[in-house]
Amino acid sequence: MKKYNVAVVGASGAVGEEILRVLDEIDFPYNKIVPMASSRSAGNTVGFGGRELVIKELTETVFAEEEIEIALFSAGGSVSAKYAPCAAEAGAVVVDNTSHYRMNPDVPLVVPEVNPQDIAQWKKTGIIANPNCSTIQMVQALKPLDDAYDLIRVDVSTYQATSGAGKTAMEELVRQMQDFFAFKLDESAHEKFPHQIALNLIPQIDVFTDSGYTKEELKMVNETKKIMHKSIEVSATCVRVPVLRGHSESLTLTFDSAVNADEARHLLEKAPNIVVVDNPAASEYPMPAACVDRNETFVGRIRNDLYRDNVLHLWVVADNLRVGAATNAVRIAQKWIEMQEEA
Repeated sequence: MKKYNVAVVGASGAVGEEILRVLDEIDFPYNKIVPMASSRSAGNTVGFGGRELVIKELTETVFAEEEIEIALFSAGGSVSAKYAPCAAEAGAVVVDNTSHYRMNPDVPLVVPEVNPQDIAQWKKTGIIANPNCSTIQMVQALKPLDDAYDLIRVDVSTYQATSGAGKTAMEELVRQMQDFFAFKLDESAHEKFPHQIALNLIPQIDVFTDSGYTKEELKMVNETKKIMHKSIEVSATCVRVPVLRGHSESLTLTFDSAVNADEARHLLEKAPNIVVVDNPAASEYPMPAACVDRNETFVGRIRNDLYRDNVLHLWVVADNLRVGAATNAVRIAQKWIEMQEEA
């Protein structure tokens, strides 16, 4: 198998570090790994494969200079807007983890377990978009059920970890908890979130729009339709919770036909990269603490609605830095390589 020159843009960030870990763990077919970041981080090092790699400064010419063939971006939308076209023009395929290109009709938005065929559109722009973290784990669970029962509506409430807002957000939670135990929580500052996050829930992720929904909630609505190529009704309420890693979601799914919980459970057990943990009698169900550093999406609390035979309820949990970002990006790259090898 051919080996590739791979750039990780935003290598000093939480997702960038996770991408490097995933690339190392799965024995990705790389010739060289080139970590990149802004001039502030250039010259620092990041760990990879038991050694330290020097971070190169992100410039418009560095992709050509390093002969990059695969560029994994996770450094913010404005960075992707400026530099992803430079990577594509230099001949690399870009997998972008920001929201900047997701709804561009010429850019495929991909979850490999759901719509791998869309990767073939990458040549239009040289860019493949990685969906929002909360969308990825949800559509992985939706796909096998939609195939079987014809999904027509999704109502989802999310319980999203602080790591979804970056390293400094995680640090804010830790600092506030330390202040709580020092009896100083009233004095503890909040900068990443509009309110105190320790011992609290905040029903706002991103800014509100005129619709009353936040941008995070509308991402779930619009991205789900694009990924699944279907006009599914989606309503989302996204909530930030005092958890470091691992997004949880409560789903109510309405189908065009009757659905059986036991059959749905079996379908999910057979689905790729899904792990069913569903034994309520033994208090066994997915939880964020059990999904950290895992590349699978966990599903449990699978049950029929009490009143309607076409409605199913379930609980979905995944490591948002992995499944919701790094792992999906790397899986896209793996699938792209597979398609190149078959061509």
